[in-house]
Amino acid sequence: MSLAALLRALRPRRTIRPTRDGWWCLGAAVGLGFAAMNTGNNLLYLLASLLLGLIIVSGILSEQSMRRLRLAAVVPDEIYAGRAAVVGARVRNLKRRLSTYSVALEVDGRRLYVDRLPAGDERLVTWEARFDARGRGRLPGVRVTTRFPFGLFVKAGRLALDEEVVVFPAVRPLEGAWRRRLGAGAARPLRRRGRGHDLYNLREYRAGDDPRLIHWRSSAKTGALVVRELEAETALDTRIVLVGDGTRDGARLEAALSEAASLAAHLTRAEAAVELLGPGLHVPAGRGRAHLRRLLTALALYQARAVPAPPRPRRRAGVGEIEIALG
Repeated sequence: MSLAALLRALRPRRTIRPTRDGWWCLGAAVGLGFAAMNTGNNLLYLLASLLLGLIIVSGILSEQSMRRLRLAAVVPDEIYAGRAAVVGARVRNLKRRLSTYSVALEVDGRRLYVDRLPAGDERLVTWEARFDARGRGRLPGVRVTTRFPFGLFVKAGRLALDEEVVVFPAVRPLEGAWRRRLGAGAARPLRRRGRGHDLYNLREYRAGDDPRLIHWRSSAKTGALVVRELEAETALDTRIVLVGDGTRDGARLEAALSEAASLAAHLTRAEAAVELLGPGLHVPAGRGRAHLRRLLTALALYQARAVPAPPRPRRRAGVGEIEIALG
């Protein structure tokens, strides 16, 4: 067994420290004990025994309350640098019969209170976490504490939920220059239903359809309400090319990756196919939310290093290309 494993095995599962009331109780017990030994008064012995018994009962009940508690992290699919994200933990009581009372989750200086958790039940507790830098980050450690039942001692478990997450670069609204540049590319139809302007199909009206899409001429002919289905349009499919390796200026690198992430998010929402190319980095073209997460993950995990620029694939017809300098 290694030294680190031995130290982990010897480390107590929980720590305990008296509260202010607990110190008063301990002091009173010690004082009554000395007084009882000096005077031989049975009443003082009885009072000292009662206080010591109170301390023992407090330790037993607090340990029973914290036994067999399990925490599982609840993390959103997308976490962005510089933006607060709601994370959480599922607190589960694995005891068969006994409930857990009065436990608190301490995270980032905050206390999230769970008053009662029946046997076999679970509770979702959430809080806001903020990650200032992209890349791999860790959730703030969570410690379970309790003052149950009398508030004489604070019993705390080991840190939990110290898990790794991927933090995407900051995504910001596009500036006017970028919007004008992207708007210069002609939109083209996708030959499927969407939110464009051209007619895709006519069909019978269904509950929830937009009344503005009713085709009144066809409705008059058939005697039933007919609505128009529109054809989706997309902006010009785009290849985002990262130029340079980012080893010279760290601030410029982070700004460029944030810019690339913002462009990818904007183009994905416009239903364009987006490809990402850079030094040691290539994400093939694709569409949709899942593809956007692949793009953002690649940008989040990018590390500045001096590597030769990759060969640029042949540019396909109808695909625009945007270069972003990493510095």
